[in-house]
Amino acid sequence: MEDRATVSVSVDGAPAEATLVGGVELRWRRAGGGRRGRGAEERVLSLEDDVLGVEARGKEVVVRAFVAAGATRTPSCAAGAGGKRVKRRRRDYVFVMADGEGAAAAWGERLGGCLDSFGRPKRLFVFVNPFGGKKCAKKIYETEIKPLFQAAGVSITMQETRYQGHAREVASSLDLANYDGIVCVSGDGVLVEVVNGILQRTDWEEGIKMPIGVVPAGTGNGMAKSLLHAASETYSVSNAVFAIIKGHRQPLDVCTILQGEKKFFSVLLLTWGLVADIDIESEKYRWMGSARLDFYAVVRIMNLKKYCGSILFVPAPGYEAYGEPIKQVENSILESVDQNGKSHTCSYPGPSVEFQASDWRFIDGPFVAVWINNVPWAAEDIMAAPEAKFSDGYMDAVIVRDCPKADLLALLMKMGDGSYVKSPYVTYLKVKSFQLSPGQLVGNPKRGGIIDVDGEVIARGEGTYGKNQHQDLMAYGPPIQLSVHRALATVYCPTKHW
Repeated sequence: MEDRATVSVSVDGAPAEATLVGGVELRWRRAGGGRRGRGAEERVLSLEDDVLGVEARGKEVVVRAFVAAGATRTPSCAAGAGGKRVKRRRRDYVFVMADGEGAAAAWGERLGGCLDSFGRPKRLFVFVNPFGGKKCAKKIYETEIKPLFQAAGVSITMQETRYQGHAREVASSLDLANYDGIVCVSGDGVLVEVVNGILQRTDWEEGIKMPIGVVPAGTGNGMAKSLLHAASETYSVSNAVFAIIKGHRQPLDVCTILQGEKKFFSVLLLTWGLVADIDIESEKYRWMGSARLDFYAVVRIMNLKKYCGSILFVPAPGYEAYGEPIKQVENSILESVDQNGKSHTCSYPGPSVEFQASDWRFIDGPFVAVWINNVPWAAEDIMAAPEAKFSDGYMDAVIVRDCPKADLLALLMKMGDGSYVKSPYVTYLKVKSFQLSPGQLVGNPKRGGIIDVDGEVIARGEGTYGKNQHQDLMAYGPPIQLSVHRALATVYCPTKHW
């Protein structure tokens, strides 16, 4: 039998009856109206999907909601039905209890208990990167993010990042027992730092279970866009925050990038060739804002570069026909795989990877671009890997070996919906493991390329942008190995998965 509790209230000065249904819905209808009368229209709030928090205040119960713009839902037209993206806004609903303060306190406690039963986070550690994107993260936090957390009754500890790598340092030593989750108000860079910081801890096995939330406030924002788009939610700061407040979680694959004893953990992408060159070399035009990427993409295509090199990979089921078989696996692969678990035993050693020589395939260059993706969106307006899943245990590889300039420009115009991967010039496949051996620029053996992981350069060859100003983690030229650990991390998401 459905659990129902009804109480007499007044709403906007008019008498009404409010009913809590099954601990999941709050319904109310003004008393005294006919079935067809306007006052008789029943309103409904889903406690899980519409409500931020509840407060008893004297005779009043204030329900703080985040609802579809326009009106409170009616039972027959729930917001978001049919997968349609809707815009939400904050609204408070005030119920004045006819039976006074005691009834208000009891109902406030009852509604609060229902919200608590959803497993929502109560204590969050929030990183705010004031340097990312248009440098608006602090303002976004104060005006859009903090008020939503306050309305939901979430206790916040906020830390501004002061320099690159700061979030990684904090995450590596943070007392995680004091928090229910970590939130990154930034582009994708702080998320990557947090994952790397947790995985270098001695208690990484417990630490990596900590849910991580992402609120877009930087340049790329690929993870936030991927999570919201997958749930048919409008891409916005407030929707990203509400996803964290609701507390829904889902697993996320983590890629280990290895070269010798050098190790880095990635949750988004690795690029080499055209995409990496555009991303990094366009930094000199940062004064142009986001237009710098579009501008420099045209510049680079008009002056198209190709790089020598080779790739090896273990295809996912269904992709075995891609590439050419190899008879013997290079020693460097075996050494890279073997090192996982032999070094840095106090921190996460990387996934245990075992493949037969017959599992591997290869493709030789030259290449225009190589792009390895973990999630569908590389940025809020670039769907790099339309078939990518958050926790399928595979990486989605995009390979362009040769492409006329006009066709390449056309491909860029189709990245907004991912349809560019259907081009005959694009090879798209899923892989279990991947190795990149980057070479020099075709026609100029003294100049190398750039390898970009999650928006940061990990290796760059001679003659590249910033070569003499930065000390990169890895060397350009020796093989770089990628392997994936399925569902290692956990992220907050808009819809229920567990």
